Amino acid sequence: MVKISSGMKAHKARLKRIRGPEMVREIGKAIFVASDLLKVEAQISITTGAVSGRNHKPSAPGTPPNAATHHLSDSIENHKTGPLTAETTSNAEYAAIQEFGGTINHPGGTPYFMRDGKPVFVSKQGQGAFHNLPVTKPHQITLPERPYMRPAAQKTRPKARALVVEAVKRVTKGGTL
Repeated sequence: MVKISSGMKAHKARLKRIRGPEMVREIGKAIFVASDLLKVEAQISITTGAVSGRNHKPSAPGTPPNAATHHLSDSIENHKTGPLTAETTSNAEYAAIQEFGGTINHPGGTPYFMRDGKPVFVSKQGQGAFHNLPVTKPHQITLPERPYMRPAAQKTRPKARALVVEAVKRVTKGGTL
């Protein structure tokens, strides 16, 4: 009877840990770490091989965007949204159209000049004689998708699952980090 009694006590203690705050805390940590892995993977996919400035080349459609200013990669952040939830977001104003593609109705009015048969667009904010240049007419710009969050999520999903499984095992066995 002693073995049954001590076994029952151990089982009751394990059930209490499974439902208790320790389990929530440990799984919450694992979920936040997983969201951080997603953030870093998305940032790496944008910055790896990217060249800023004159030699910048846009990425091929269907591949992550190549960083030019790093605004997109720097805008990716994560935070806890609840005890068992975390969120990884990209907050650049053009994040969604890069991820999913789409069409922009451009109002026109952008000054430009031609070099080697290609237009070179000029900022209206700098100094110079841009006011003497021709300007674009209203037009549509179609951007193909260049996903970076979805591939990062797919790549990090197995590690995220493993982190949660390890947290559950740790708590059910009575250990913590």
